[in-house]
This record gives sequence, C-alpha cells and structure tokens, in this order.
Amino acid sequence: MTAVAQDVLPIFILILFGWALVRLKILATEIGDGLGDFVFKVAVPLLLLRTIANADFHGASPFRLWIAYFTGVLVTWTIGHLAATRLFGRDEKLGVLAGVSSAFANNVFIGLPLVERTVGPDGIVAMSILLAVHLPLMMIAGVLAMERAEQKSGGRQAAGILAVSKQVGGNLIRNPLIIGLAGGILLQVVGTPVPALIDGIVAQVAGMAAPAALISLGMTLNKYGLAGNVRIAASISLLKLALMPAVVWLASTLLGLSPQWTAALVLTSSVPTGINAWLIASRFGVGQGLAASVITLSTAAGVVTVSLWALLLL
Repeated sequence: MTAVAQDVLPIFILILFGWALVRLKILATEIGDGLGDFVFKVAVPLLLLRTIANADFHGASPFRLWIAYFTGVLVTWTIGHLAATRLFGRDEKLGVLAGVSSAFANNVFIGLPLVERTVGPDGIVAMSILLAVHLPLMMIAGVLAMERAEQKSGGRQAAGILAVSKQVGGNLIRNPLIIGLAGGILLQVVGTPVPALIDGIVAQVAGMAAPAALISLGMTLNKYGLAGNVRIAASISLLKLALMPAVVWLASTLLGLSPQWTAALVLTSSVPTGINAWLIASRFGVGQGLAASVITLSTAAGVVTVSLWALLLL
C-alpha cells in the first residue's frame, strides 16, 4: 500500500498544487492554459515520438489492446447514456454527453504520467498504441452521436459521417499528438538511430511532460465546479472510475494481454473524465454544467479509486 501511495498520490498532489496556485492567486488561470498548450503541443508529442521510436514491440499486435480498451468504452458509454435518459429522464443530447463523460478518460494529462510512474516503459508503449486511435475514434463518435441526437430532437439537420469525419480528420492531421506518434512510427520503421545530442534534448523536454501536464490540469480545474444535478454527475463519475476499468480489466484478461499492458490499460481507463467531454458540451451548447461537474467530481474521487485500482494491479 505504501508503494502504491508513493506512485499514485504525487499525481493528485501535483494537480492540487496547480489548483492552489490559481486559487491562492499566485498565478493566473491563463498561465495554466499556456502551460497546457506547451504540454499538448510540445512535451507530450516529443514523449510519444521518442517512446515509439525506441520501443521494442516484440511483434505484438495492437488489435487485442484496442479491443480490450474500447470494449470498456462501449459498455460504459452505453450505460451512461441509458442512465441519463431512462433513470434521470434527460433528453437524448444530454444522454450522449453523459455517455461521453463516462467513457472519455483523461489519458494525456493524467493517464500518461500515472502509467509512466507505475508501469514504466512497457506501459508507455501500450499508451502510445492506444493514443494513436483513441482521440480520433472518441471525437468522431462523440460528434456523430451528438449530431444524431440533435436530429432526433428536431434541431438542425445532422451532418453525415463523411462530413464529420472530414472535419474531425482535418483537425487531427494538425493535432500535435498525431504528428508525434507519426514521427515515432516513421523512425521505428526506418530504424535510423537518433543522434545522441538530439535524443538527449528531446528526452529532457519529454521529461517535463508529466509534471507540467498535472500542474496545468490543476490550474485549469479552477474554471470548473459543481453545477446542475449533482446526483447524475456523481452517477456518471462512478461509471467512469469503477465500471470502465472493471470492464477493461475483464476484456484484457480474456484476450490474454501481458500483465504490463493490462495494468497500463486498466489504470488509464480508471483516471478521471477528460476535458474533451466539456469541449463537446460547449460546441453543441448542451450540458456544460454536467460535464464540468463530472470532471470536478471524478478528479476529486479519483485520488481514492485510482489508488485502489493500482493496489489491485501492481
């Protein structure tokens, strides 16, 4: 338990530290936004590039890994949607947002640092493989589902899958994470070693990714809070923190993934809801209060639940 606490608690202490910096007016929220940009556009892409370029995949196929993780996404998303629409009587659009919020983990800002500390290099390889498809699939699915919900509710005409894919695809081509992953894959295929001087510089910048991500996330959390119905937000948070990692663990076990890859997938699926859920809510003008509440509640409760999952796996 002590070893797990030493690995997991610093993750949330750094988030709390970032939150306190803004709350105590030591730094402005805008600085957190700038730090988050640095993490997303520079540090994490270089971390992914270096990890993929230097990784030894041992001929492992990524498909079982993707199936295991997205089984958890599908089950949790479906139950979150049904809970919002059937149990709490919300409309289809809020149901979509509830599904997204229950299944969209904060893999970049919390998952990567957590897996790096607890599982190590093999875990980062698994995370890199997951991130190669996670953001494209989740954003396309979320936007398409919301478009369909708007059509059902009598709103504007829903865009087709090709239009949505083209729009999201255009954004993803310019996405720094995708560029970093593509660069790493290119170096892996070519097999040309990176010069020691350049690799050393990249390693130092990549090493900043974890602490900077956590502090910037904490600073950003000051924008959110508890709004709307706390009961539905608490229910969605419970699905995110408990059900999703349980399903991912079961799927990973049945598919025979290695202990390291299983631990990486379960731990990253157990982290709090990602800010992308709020971005989707803002884009469609629905459920911003719910998304903000889920992000806040799941981050606060994640201190306990993520520690429990780490204790079971490590």
